[in-house]
Amino acid sequence: MSNLDMWEVFIQTKPGLSHKHAGTVQAATAEMALQSARDVYTRRMEGTSIWVVPSKYLVTSEGIDKEAFFDPADDKLYRHPTFYEIPNDVKNM
Repeated sequence: MSNLDMWEVFIQTKPGLSHKHAGTVQAATAEMALQSARDVYTRRMEGTSIWVVPSKYLVTSEGIDKEAFFDPADDKLYRHPTFYEIPNDVKNM
């Protein structure tokens, strides 16, 4: 079992929507990870697409990086589209 890698699983529930993190599986190859992800996370036909990514390739920010990563966005109003109305006909926003 020591040769199994951790894989992060992302599921797209409907076409056009973004993939959401569903969980993690252990597998020796990408194909096995994809099959395991399908078996574990889409047993009831919940998904239309599955992505598996080796966990070792994910890069994350740390809690100590919060100010450097997120505070500069506070002064950029254009990043927060709260100044206009979204029409009711627009879906998935």
